[in-house]
Amino acid sequence: MIAFAPWQALLDALGWVIAQIYALIPNYGVTIIVLTVVIRLVLLPLGIKQIRSMQHMQLVQPKVKQIQQKYKQNKTKQQEEIMKLYKEYGVNPFSGCWPVLLQFPILIAMYSVLRHPQHPVHIPEGTELYAVIQEQVPQPATSENLAELPGPPSGTSFLGMNLLCSATQAGDPSAELGANIDGKQVVYPVNCGDSAVDRVPYYIFVVLMFGTTYYQQRQMQKASPPGAASQQQQALLRIMPLMFGVFGIFFPSGLVVYWTTSNVWQIGQQYFMLKSRPTAEMLAARAAQSNKTGRKGFMASMTERAETERKRREQTTGKKPSAPRKPGPAKPGTPGRGKGSSGSKGSTGKPPSPGSRNAKKPGPAEEGGPGAPETGDDGAGDPGDRPER
Repeated sequence: MIAFAPWQALLDALGWVIAQIYALIPNYGVTIIVLTVVIRLVLLPLGIKQIRSMQHMQLVQPKVKQIQQKYKQNKTKQQEEIMKLYKEYGVNPFSGCWPVLLQFPILIAMYSVLRHPQHPVHIPEGTELYAVIQEQVPQPATSENLAELPGPPSGTSFLGMNLLCSATQAGDPSAELGANIDGKQVVYPVNCGDSAVDRVPYYIFVVLMFGTTYYQQRQMQKASPPGAASQQQQALLRIMPLMFGVFGIFFPSGLVVYWTTSNVWQIGQQYFMLKSRPTAEMLAARAAQSNKTGRKGFMASMTERAETERKRREQTTGKKPSAPRKPGPAKPGTPGRGKGSSGSKGSTGKPPSPGSRNAKKPGPAEEGGPGAPETGDDGAGDPGDRPER
């Protein structure tokens, strides 16, 4: 990954931006803070979308639970109805993932640029920031003999910290920065202070990094739908701040300043965003307007694809849901089986003879009286003997 050309180009671009900010504001700590604000401004649309997505999920969560309860025996139907609900309210449950996922590549990139010594060097040569770092961590290509004494930390100091040092190196007069460059272990002495007092600002920032990470995660949990946080997410809320607190002890202090500033920005952004909560009516109206203008959201597209796939499966298997047959009264005069199918109580259910004009009317009176069985070859009687109407 480190040797991946596009990744190296990204690191070089990030180093160039840091050098340009440092040229305008010759303070390494302020440069990192300004860069953090720039990154958060670039990610602002995604951050707003993340918070809105959580608020929207919180609004529709009661309806989701109703659907889950109603179709708890039919998971397929349950998922279809939930997706229809998301489409109706224009909710995308996946839109809140992107800002969280993007933070980690940016954190890795910042670590690669702010950690020294490094190879290749991502700070452009000839810049002022390159010069002040070179005084403390000269490159092997320009220095055959390593310095016996650490260089001046004035160009990279901030609030009593040398931002090239970590909290584990703070107050250690024999602290060193080292790295394996081209198969050779290169070590440089670095000025990280020489007393217990010099450790205080480093430890304060580690505590701030831990505290702001915990508060930011807690704030996000409160904004998530009730009951949406699983046991794994609850465990993550406890483990993640501890993990970053431990990392903050070993990371360069410049990276700790970056992460703490990013947390403070995120906390403020969430505070103002969570104060304004949309209503379910606003969501439904917005989704209806989007459907009217022909713009399809992510969930709408997924719902349509799921419906198309369901129809395709039905056509492939030939199992289409058959509509129930509606019962109706028998048509008068229609031959049928059973009692009452021919329209008279005394019917035997046999069809009338083909020559009879009206099977319901009895034939002419003959021997045996009315109701006697008809005689004749065709059973229809003489047409001339029929009574006039």
